[in-house]
Amino acid sequence: MKEATKYIHAGAEPDPSTGAIMTPIYQTSTYVQEAPGKNKGYEYARSQNPTRTALEKAFAVIENAKYALAFSSGVAATDAVIKLLEPGDEVICGNDMYGGTYRLFTKVFEKFGIKFIYVDTTKASNISASITGKTKLVWLETPTNPLMNITDIASVAALTKPKKILLAVDNTFASPYLQNPIDLGADIVMHSVTKYLGGHSDVIQGSLMMDDLELRDKLYFLQKSCGAVPGPMDCFLVLRGIKTLHVRMKAHCENGAKIAHWLKKHPKVGKVYWPGFEDHPGYAIAKKQMRDFGGMLSFVLKNDSVQEAMKVLSSTKLFSLAESLGGVESLINHPASMTHASIPKEERIKNGLTDSLIRLSVGIEDADDLIGDLAKAIG
Repeated sequence: MKEATKYIHAGAEPDPSTGAIMTPIYQTSTYVQEAPGKNKGYEYARSQNPTRTALEKAFAVIENAKYALAFSSGVAATDAVIKLLEPGDEVICGNDMYGGTYRLFTKVFEKFGIKFIYVDTTKASNISASITGKTKLVWLETPTNPLMNITDIASVAALTKPKKILLAVDNTFASPYLQNPIDLGADIVMHSVTKYLGGHSDVIQGSLMMDDLELRDKLYFLQKSCGAVPGPMDCFLVLRGIKTLHVRMKAHCENGAKIAHWLKKHPKVGKVYWPGFEDHPGYAIAKKQMRDFGGMLSFVLKNDSVQEAMKVLSSTKLFSLAESLGGVESLINHPASMTHASIPKEERIKNGLTDSLIRLSVGIEDADDLIGDLAKAIG
C-alpha cells in the first residue's frame, strides 16, 4: 500500500451499525454485558474504547508495527516504558533530549533507584562503552530536540539486540512519514501525538508502537492499570489528523528546507541546526534512515546575544511564540526558558544548548511569508 493510501485508510472501517465512514466517538464510560464476564469485547472505558481501538490500529499501520497503544500524553507514554524497569536497572539516553523527558527521568524515576546515563548517542561507541550488566533500555531521540542531532538507529540496534536490551526511539520530530524506527531494529517507538500526528495543536496525546506481543501486553497492563488513557474525542481528532499527515509533512519539509537555507545565508545568523545540510555531522545517516529532513530547525544569531535573541522571539507575527511543535501553524520557541527549562543550565550549556538558541517549528503557510516574518524580526 502506498503512503497516501495508508494514512487515509489506516484503522478506518465503516461503522457496522450505521455505515458511517468516520469512526464514531464512543463517549461512554462503561458497556452493558450480556452476563457476568460475557461482553462484546469492551468492559470499561479505561481498559478499552472502540474509538481508541481504531486509533491504535492506525498507529500500528503508519509506523509499520504490529501493535500500538494510545496514552493521554507523550510523557505518559514514556512513563509507561520506564515502568517496565526495576530498581537498580540502568538506562542509556541521549544528552540532548526534550526537557520533559529529562524531568521525568531525573525528578520522578531516579528516586526509585533507576539510573540514567547520558551520552552523545551520535557515536554508537559511546553507547557501547556505557553498557553494563544492569543496562535494560536505550532511549533515543533522532533528530534530537532541539539541536537536531542524528543517531544511527540500525547501528544502535545492532548493539542492543544481542544483549536483549530494549531500544526505544522517540520519533516525534520525524513522524512516521519520514522515519520508521521499528524497520531499523527498534523495539518501541514513542510519539508525542500532540505534535505531527495530531497536527492541528488541538489535542494532547502520546503513543507507543511495537512488534513483540509480550512487550505489548506488558505495556497494555501498565496503560490499563495506571490509567493514562486518552478520551474518545481526542482519539477521533487524531484519527482525523493522521489522514492528512502525508500532505502536511510534504509542506513542512519543503518550507523547512527553504527557511533553513535562507537562515544559513543571512548575515546576522550564526549556526543553523538542520540535518538537511550536507555539512551537518549526521547528514549521511539522516539521508539513509529518513525520507526527508523535516520542518524542525534551530539557530543562533552570529553575535550569540541572548538579548538580541529575545528581541527576535518577541518580534515575529506569523511565527507564534509558544511551546510545542508540529502543528500547521509556525511556532518559535526559546528552549532554555520554555521546553528545556527543567534541565539545569550547566547541563544545557555543556551539551550545546545555549541561552541564545532559537527553535522553529516550521508550519505549512506560504514559505515566502514566513521568511518575510523572520526577516523583519531579525532585522
